[in-house]
Amino acid sequence: MKHYLLIILGILQCLIVVQAIEHAPAKPINQEQLQTIVPYAVQGTVQTFTKTVHGGVQHVVIKSTDNASQIKLIQGHLQKRAEQYQAGNYAATERLHGAEMPGLAQLKKAKVDDIKVQYQALDNGGQIHFSTEYPQFVQALHEWFDAQAEDHGNPGIPDHDSHHSPAAE
Repeated sequence: MKHYLLIILGILQCLIVVQAIEHAPAKPINQEQLQTIVPYAVQGTVQTFTKTVHGGVQHVVIKSTDNASQIKLIQGHLQKRAEQYQAGNYAATERLHGAEMPGLAQLKKAKVDDIKVQYQALDNGGQIHFSTEYPQFVQALHEWFDAQAEDHGNPGIPDHDSHHSPAAE
């Protein structure tokens, strides 16, 4: 009886270790890795992912507003990325985060018109607004945004939350 108890405890301990490994947080993206994909100076920017009722908004803004060349690079990059996302192309995200990134597989199943993707230039960078009326794609966008926020960090942008309340679109 004592041996059975030890065996059961050993099995439980193994299961706990396996569970911990499976649920370990993803390793955040390092700045050097991100820099190989984007044309602007990553260190000088703040990138955020804000979920909304129908999707979310990704912002990339510059920390120092007096660098017009970096702002143009951010805007060009986000505009290109928005066009790719609108066409259903998530290849750059997959290269950076991996094929197993939460929400990504579902997003790749969407038809071109299932998710609306809009780029907007901002004075200090740019944003991409994702929205859909389909619950499965809202869920996928939220999972994708959570994973992006975990990988990249998700600092607040001062005086910016007022026009992107999660309760409204």
